[in-house]
Amino acid sequence: MTITRHDTDATRVLQELEDSRSSVRLRAALAAGTAPDPRFVDRLVERCAIEPEFFVRDMLTWALTRHPVSMTLPELVREVSSDRAQARSQALHTLSKIGDRRAWPAITRTLLSDADTDVARSAWRAAVVLVPEGEESALATVLATQLGRGERQTQLSLSRAMVSLGEVIVPVLSAATTGPDPHVRAHAVATERLLRDPDAGFEFAIEEAKRVVALGGSGQEGR
Repeated sequence: MTITRHDTDATRVLQELEDSRSSVRLRAALAAGTAPDPRFVDRLVERCAIEPEFFVRDMLTWALTRHPVSMTLPELVREVSSDRAQARSQALHTLSKIGDRRAWPAITRTLLSDADTDVARSAWRAAVVLVPEGEESALATVLATQLGRGERQTQLSLSRAMVSLGEVIVPVLSAATTGPDPHVRAHAVATERLLRDPDAGFEFAIEEAKRVVALGGSGQEGR
């Protein structure tokens, strides 16, 4: 069997994806995306699960988006059920970049409420990209169960995801503003303010929401 230049290049890329130097792995991921090859898909997905460097992971995702969806989608859908949190998170991130709605059934309620914050945030972003037309309200209801969760950046991620769904989030936010948890109420008020005024900024919106909640309001007065 004749070994071609292409075979040699592909072998080198596969080897360099495992190199101890992040610069070499980054170069290999770039090469895998520049000259897609079916032999790369499994290794790219596997590498996403363990790659410690953010920039390399981002390049791995880009490389996967350059391959046929028929090859990447099944692998990524399987990966969102992995026991490894990074594998779930990166697979969800990659699915959001590919944007193929056939992946929607893989975005489960379990993932949207994953105990690992990075996984949950990736699931929120993927969900609002992949949600089929007509299912936005149901998704908003599930996302609303995560209101009040985590630190400021986590809350901002959820708010951005919800706001991208548009007006369908208003009923669930209104309901959340009357709940017993002040953190949930403040987050709901801040999210609604972002929907109404995207330029306001989350820091301003959340601080204003906290003042409203502290005064016993729901943010709906005066409408």
